[in-house]
Amino acid sequence: MLQPKRLKYRKVQKAKGNMKGNSQRGNQLSNGMFGIKSLDQNLLTSRQIEAARIAATRHMKREGQLWIKIFPDKPITKKPLEVRMGKGKGSPEYFVAVVKPGRILFEVGGVPFEVAKEALRLAAQKLPVQTKFVIARDFDNA
Repeated sequence: MLQPKRLKYRKVQKAKGNMKGNSQRGNQLSNGMFGIKSLDQNLLTSRQIEAARIAATRHMKREGQLWIKIFPDKPITKKPLEVRMGKGKGSPEYFVAVVKPGRILFEVGGVPFEVAKEALRLAAQKLPVQTKFVIARDFDNA
């Protein structure tokens, strides 16, 4: 699963307003011909990203190439069960990627249109966000 090798700070604040608005970067296809784009905001865990990656690569039968365009770099903390209030913040449990509307999540290249569409559909089913299939401008369906 994806997680950072090192962190400047072990725990981060929640930051209430960081999910507002559309994605300013990572909103264009850069590597592949096809991709899936997020239509709403959410936090994607590294487990969800990994499950989507496996679903897509299985359908593509390891042909072509798949790019993951998001990275879970935000630690989410949790206190143990049945612990009283106070006594500080909990320990980091897992990592998430902050996803805003318009963000490209996965890109696929080197496979036919039908294979890419189905692979990305299967990947999108594993994610807690609404997605949209996008095609590069220079793709010709001939």
